[in-house]
Amino acid sequence: MQLVGYEPSGRGSALLISDGSGEIDHRSLAAGDDLAYTLGERHCAGTIDETGTHVACDRPSAPYCEYHTSTWVCARCTGTCLKDEMDCYDDHAVYIAAFAPETFKVGVTKLWRLETRLREQGADRAAHVHTVSNGRIARELEAGIAQRLVDRVRTGPKVAALAADIDEDAWEAVLTEFDVIERFDFDYGLDLETRPVRETLASGTIVGVKGRLLVLVNGGTTYAVDLRDLVGYDLEAGRSDRNLQSSLGSFG
Repeated sequence: MQLVGYEPSGRGSALLISDGSGEIDHRSLAAGDDLAYTLGERHCAGTIDETGTHVACDRPSAPYCEYHTSTWVCARCTGTCLKDEMDCYDDHAVYIAAFAPETFKVGVTKLWRLETRLREQGADRAAHVHTVSNGRIARELEAGIAQRLVDRVRTGPKVAALAADIDEDAWEAVLTEFDVIERFDFDYGLDLETRPVRETLASGTIVGVKGRLLVLVNGGTTYAVDLRDLVGYDLEAGRSDRNLQSSLGSFG
């Protein structure tokens, strides 16, 4: 078996596992369920074609080799289309996403995907601040706001946000310059008192998923796993017996 992809919160929260036949098993990541996989060798996860069939690849680069690495060209757009012909004519939303305690990110998505996109990122709070008629205008607005706010948030700050609260004063201060259309306040059901230990594993009791962060309890310690860090690993059934970094609370 190989872990060939994942679905973050907002899209069902699941591991995508291939048995080598092309079929993909969606392993749900429901709170309270147990995961029991040992990580083996890691190599390219191949690709999933338009029919939903997994096409395997044994090249050593992970999570993807040069032949299976794709870059979404729209993610690099700042208002000047990078495609041969502009095709983003759906209504788009510009939003500000908040990650505890005070990381604030500007982003763009198609209007109909707004709440799903925010949950996929694991935002704690968010505000929809502009609606425009196409992606080009949205990217221009995003580029301007990104001179003051970040336009991407790395995994480290998102792990730190798991056991933190939003700085309400800082959040309200950020929003004063916008005419807010709609606000969002998300609860991922984690209820953590201390920051989890960051680790790469696929065994333990599931606490929940926030964005692409999987929170597990293993051996009395709570771990945060970036699901992207699991992509490409061969899996064996059964819990891992390797030594893991433990939190101080596990020795209490």
